[in-house]
Amino acid sequence: MVKDSAPLIRLQDAAYSYGEGEAMALKDINLAIHQGEFVSIIGHNGSGKSTLAKLFNALLLPTRGDVIVGGKNTKDGEKLWAIRQQVGMVFQNPDNQIVATTVEEDVAFGPENLGLSPDEIGRRVDEALALVGMEEHRHRATHLLSGGQKQRVAIAGVIAMRPSCIVLDEPTSMLDPVGRREVLETIQRLNRQEGITVVLVTHFMEEAILAERVLVMAEGSLVLSGPPADIFSKGEQMRQLRLDVPQILQLAWELRRSGIPVPQEIFSINELVDYLCQYA
Repeated sequence: MVKDSAPLIRLQDAAYSYGEGEAMALKDINLAIHQGEFVSIIGHNGSGKSTLAKLFNALLLPTRGDVIVGGKNTKDGEKLWAIRQQVGMVFQNPDNQIVATTVEEDVAFGPENLGLSPDEIGRRVDEALALVGMEEHRHRATHLLSGGQKQRVAIAGVIAMRPSCIVLDEPTSMLDPVGRREVLETIQRLNRQEGITVVLVTHFMEEAILAERVLVMAEGSLVLSGPPADIFSKGEQMRQLRLDVPQILQLAWELRRSGIPVPQEIFSINELVDYLCQYA
């Protein structure tokens, strides 16, 4: 990731209210997200994290301040289509995004609406299905898919539009553990291997630590921003914000307190086991 270049997404004193006389759902947010980053957004219910995510691709426009995407201001109505092609959105319930009866038709829906040639649509569908690991299911009826498979199809539909960034708003909250793992592995692969910018809104702390940067929202404000190890080391502050510290980080902290020098960059149980085996 090149951080000295212009940010892909920049918020400048961005605030949002859902109606006149309503309290501000977001309060003067200043934020930059660069191409290739993996950013997670956490916060208690009503903290403003989903509202913030919807500003990134102009599903919501700021009440005041500005949101700049790829150099384009979301308040410029003539640029909205281009902005939404650049920043795709995946929602909590995949059934709300699946519009066709088969996997292949659903992934092709977006490119078809771009007016692309049949050959180009076919190439994009093939590429998107391969990236999410759903090639063998291309002819299956969408209503027969598991929750995790449906969410991967929804992600493929966004990928087929060739976005620079994918924003996922609690995409695993309705899934079982298997479905969660499928979706998270897909997200990580898209970021690490394809260089797609990922913004993940989640209430699962174990998902948040997969990102390279964590944003913490509270009462409509961005209160913390930094690497997972830094954010979750603030145990008391996190508890005051009604957020938990991931169990693996809590365990690592307890081990350090007992004298075992567990590295700060360990975020998974497998990494911790490997380290302890070598340490012993």
